Amino acid sequence: MPVDASLVGRTFPPTRPHTVSEEKVRELAATTGAVWDGGPVPPTFPIVLAFEAMNAFLADVGIELSRIVHGDQRFRYERPVRVGDVLTASLTVASVRSIGGNDIIGTTSEVLDADGSLVCATSATLVHRGAA
Repeated sequence: MPVDASLVGRTFPPTRPHTVSEEKVRELAATTGAVWDGGPVPPTFPIVLAFEAMNAFLADVGIELSRIVHGDQRFRYERPVRVGDVLTASLTVASVRSIGGNDIIGTTSEVLDADGSLVCATSATLVHRGAA
């Protein structure tokens, strides 16, 4: 079933708050084959929240994760993520278009700190594979 283009502009509820802890940063680094030495938080850390926001969006609109291919991901920072930050992310559907029986979904997510200040904005392109 095609993705409903009327979703464009819809913002979904924010994720639960995530505390950026040393343990969580080490876990993220380990999943990428790196070792975090206590220095700056890796700039890809907001993917943890963006992925949770994406999964909530997909569940809300009835899209199976198994039909999604991740096409692109970008981050734009207002400031670095720091250990101790408490972050949430809200996803907005920016675009929906169909190409060759597949839906191309553009999303943006704002990652905010506990004060409501923008830390990072992400954008992603998701390919929803059409029926076999």
